[in-house]
Amino acid sequence: MSKLAHIETSVAQSAAEEISAYMAEQEKKSLLRFLTCGSVDDGKSTLIGRLLYDTKLIFEDQLAALQNDSRKHGTNGEDIDFALLVDGLEAEREQGITIDVAYRFFSTPKRKFIVADTPGHEQYTRNMATGASTADLAIVLVDARQEILRQTRRHSFIASLLGIRNIVLAVNKIDLVDYSQDVFETIVKQYQEFASELGFKTIQAIPLSARFGDNVIGPSENLGWYEGPSLLQHLENVALDDADATRPFRFPVQFVNRPNLDFRGFSGTIASGTVSPGDEIVVAKSGKVSRVKRIATWDGDLDQAGEGQAVTIVLEDEVEVSRGNMLVSPDNRPEVADQFAAHLVWFSEAPLIPGRSYILRTETDQVTATITDLKYRVDINSFAQEAAKSLDLNEVGVVNISTQEAIAFDGYKSNRSTGSFILIDRLTNATVGAGMIDFALRRASNVHWQALDVDKASRANQKDQKPAVVWFTGLSGSGKSTVANLVEKRLAALGKHTYILDGDNVRHGLNRDLGFTEEDRVENIRRVGEVAKLMVDAGLIVLVSFISPFVAERRMVRELLGDGEFMEVYVDTPFEECARRDPKGLYAKALRGEIKNFTGVDSPYEVPENPELHLKTVGRTTEELASEVEKLLTDRGIIFNFDHSSWSI
Repeated sequence: MSKLAHIETSVAQSAAEEISAYMAEQEKKSLLRFLTCGSVDDGKSTLIGRLLYDTKLIFEDQLAALQNDSRKHGTNGEDIDFALLVDGLEAEREQGITIDVAYRFFSTPKRKFIVADTPGHEQYTRNMATGASTADLAIVLVDARQEILRQTRRHSFIASLLGIRNIVLAVNKIDLVDYSQDVFETIVKQYQEFASELGFKTIQAIPLSARFGDNVIGPSENLGWYEGPSLLQHLENVALDDADATRPFRFPVQFVNRPNLDFRGFSGTIASGTVSPGDEIVVAKSGKVSRVKRIATWDGDLDQAGEGQAVTIVLEDEVEVSRGNMLVSPDNRPEVADQFAAHLVWFSEAPLIPGRSYILRTETDQVTATITDLKYRVDINSFAQEAAKSLDLNEVGVVNISTQEAIAFDGYKSNRSTGSFILIDRLTNATVGAGMIDFALRRASNVHWQALDVDKASRANQKDQKPAVVWFTGLSGSGKSTVANLVEKRLAALGKHTYILDGDNVRHGLNRDLGFTEEDRVENIRRVGEVAKLMVDAGLIVLVSFISPFVAERRMVRELLGDGEFMEVYVDTPFEECARRDPKGLYAKALRGEIKNFTGVDSPYEVPENPELHLKTVGRTTEELASEVEKLLTDRGIIFNFDHSSWSI
């Protein structure tokens, strides 16, 4: 080897050793995840940009681009607008606000950091909750020119719900109040009084100016009266909660990995705890016990794996485990239940209504769920528990939830990963809420399904018919009850066993306690759906005539019944015609404002998307409409003799 080649090899080896040493040093550093939150225009993005700039983590090309962007979009005149480092969306730059959650990584000699810049506007509270869900600390910014605002209170409350125990109260823009100590202390006192009930472990108040860098990474001459740490000093030294190290093993199964007949493993990311080959584990939902045979990864098997690692676990036994289940510690198992209490943050413009069906999604599981009870709403200003029938956008409440199937979970306070969930609207697929599970709700232990010898099929055979629900929906005055009544008369003439559930009649008895608010309408349909289900179980053909204005509730009833047992009939009569008919004089009163929440006037009617039968009534007789319904029942094998063995119930 030549001397030059030897030198090049030595340099390469030295560089490799330096890189390895640097990587090893980085691995040893602790990681702090934090977010910035607060009200609109408190300077969250500017603060993060200043942190990145002052810690020398901006490359020259980034700085040049930032200077150009500052001239185009900036709000600081000739000065650099550091907010543009994280306000990456064009809409954010144009409006001067943060819309999305922006994540940034940076490092100092003492610690690594992941920071989430979250929106301040009320409309984007859901994004703030997303950023807070994984954070260890929250920087709550307050504009020194203003008092503690409502959105600052909301963000602080949500941070406490999401398990954040360390707070930095950053009183920003202190330069705009002449670096006043009195202003700073007044704001700190207000915040401490407000936050005293939120359970924060530490609240470090720091006066600073994100624009000019006062007290951001080091002491400021302009704040000689302040004797505490700068923001970066506090972030580098704040103690992290080590509770994660003692949490029990939780492994949500995301995928059953079976590439061939000789391998069957369960893939996912460890939510908490550690696991090693030979450890005993339990399948959460079934209670089946096994042992870990291997911990497989792309780079080979591991002797141990811990929180945050993506692995494939191979068990010694062929136990049944599917996606949505969990492998857990045998001596510290999660709850498995289909009812639980939870705190819920509501994200949707449309209000939360108890009784409505949603999709509930945990880290790996997904089930149909219903809010069975809204216990109370939390007032953001006073934390008072207020009685409520619904939750509006950005409101927080405590609810009881019932799921179609049991799920495995921990209380959120003990495990964030396995104690959180989101709610998804079944029609739009939009995320409408985020929740933190408090505890399981137990049914009475002495209540069980009673096995009966005479079942639905037996009752239907006795009546020589196929039981079903024919659900007539449409505006008031559309002719639903008239058509349903005539259909029942024809069915009776054929010797069929029927019953009509009519909206007005039911409100004289079963639903006499309900009004006409959106919440009461949902409960009205829920009860009628359950009654209709019982009648189908009795073998009857049930004709239901209800306005039932909401798609979600009609779908909920459909899902209560078996395949082919629910037929939606949309009685389509234009609003003008219904108002002209006005058989009960209700339209006239509603249009005069004497009746509130009247469907079609000041309460919406959601048109069926794919009804089994669409009856357009204008210009047609009741007999013609009833004949169409009768034909539907004939085509579906409901009202004429059929081979009982060809259908199942």
